[in-house]
Amino acid sequence: MTNAYRDENNVATLIGVLDSNGTTITRMTSDPVTHNLKVSDGSTGSDHGTSNAKRDENDVPCVMAVSSTDGVTPVTLYINSSGNLLVKST
Repeated sequence: MTNAYRDENNVATLIGVLDSNGTTITRMTSDPVTHNLKVSDGSTGSDHGTSNAKRDENDVPCVMAVSSTDGVTPVTLYINSSGNLLVKST
């Protein structure tokens, strides 16, 4: 299982769930020069259903958001195999 890395202050890096299966925990990546989060177009793909946040072996939770439909329901954020957060532009 992939675990979040931690800095010298014990702060965990971001992890999410792989878009291909909805269960494999994956580390998010950022550009080391600009420090921008790497994202990819996530307008297509599968919904693996709602669930509680997955946690790594150190009990660090994957990132979640709230549904744009009701602003309350937790939604799992997917990451591709390159570590890019999948986003859909509106």
